[in-house]
Amino acid sequence: MPADRIDIDVSLVRRLVDGQFPQWTALSIEPCDPMGWDNYTYRLGDDMKIRMPSAARYAAQTEKEHRWLPKLAPRLPLPIPAPLVIGEPADRYPWPWSISRWIEGDTATLANIDDLSQFATDLAQFLVALQQIDSTDGPPAGTHNFFRGEPLTVYDAQTKQAIDALGDRIDVDAASAVWEAALKSTWTGPPVWVHGDVSPGNLLVIDGRLSAVIDFGSSGVGDPACDLAIAWTLFAADSREAFRAAMGVDDGTWMRGCGWALWKALITLAGDPVEANGAFDIITGILTHSPLS
Repeated sequence: MPADRIDIDVSLVRRLVDGQFPQWTALSIEPCDPMGWDNYTYRLGDDMKIRMPSAARYAAQTEKEHRWLPKLAPRLPLPIPAPLVIGEPADRYPWPWSISRWIEGDTATLANIDDLSQFATDLAQFLVALQQIDSTDGPPAGTHNFFRGEPLTVYDAQTKQAIDALGDRIDVDAASAVWEAALKSTWTGPPVWVHGDVSPGNLLVIDGRLSAVIDFGSSGVGDPACDLAIAWTLFAADSREAFRAAMGVDDGTWMRGCGWALWKALITLAGDPVEANGAFDIITGILTHSPLS
C-alpha cells in the first residue's frame, strides 16, 4: 500500500457510524467488492453505501460530491449517487466521509454488456447531458480532481518520462507521435461538466444495459476530452465509432481524448507491475487505432 494511503477496517467504520449516526446502528456494514482505490467503500444495510477517502489527496471529493451531485442528478438520464450525510473525522480516521444511497448494478465488463455499440451510445448520451448542465460556479479542474478538464500539457512531462522509462517495451516513436498530436489542440469552448473518471468500474450494468454512473470524485468543469478516454480502454471498432458519433466531438477533442487514454496507460505500465499487462494492451490498441492510424 502506498505510504500516503491509510488502512481501515470494518470495526473503525462501525464506530464512526454508531458514534455519529446512531439511527443506523442496527444496520450491517460489509466491505464492497471491489473496495475501491480513491475511496474505500462499504455497504450499509441494504440501501446505503459508505465512502471513506483513502488518502489526503482524495479528501476534498467528499464535500464536492455532497454539494454538486444533488444538483446534477435531476438533469441526467441515468442514476448517479445520491449523498445523504457527511461524517466527521473521528477516532483515528482524519477526513470527512460520506453515506449515500445504494445503487444496484454490476460494474461493466465486456462479458455483461449485451450490445457494446448500444452501451457506447447510452454512455455518450449521458456525457452529453452532463456537459449541457450549467457549469457556473462549478469546481474548476485542479488538484481536487487530478486536473481532469485541464489542458493535456499538465501531464506532458510525466508522459514523456514514462515513454523514456519504458524504452523498448513500447513503440516509442508511435507513442510520442500520438502524444504530440494530442497536445496540438486546446479546448476553446466554455468549461463544461466532466465526470473525470469514465471507466468500467464506475459504470453499472443491469440486464446488459448501462444503468447508472457512479464515483464523481474526479468531476469538475473544463475541457471534456478527458471523458473520451474510454473510447480506447473499453470500446473497439464499431462501438468506438458509435461513441464518437453520439458524442459529436471535433477532431481535436477526439485526439485529446486519445491522449488522456495514452497518458494513463503509459504511467500505469511504467509504475504498476500489477496492472502492467492491461496497460500494455491498451497502449497497443491506442497505437493501432489512434486518429493517426
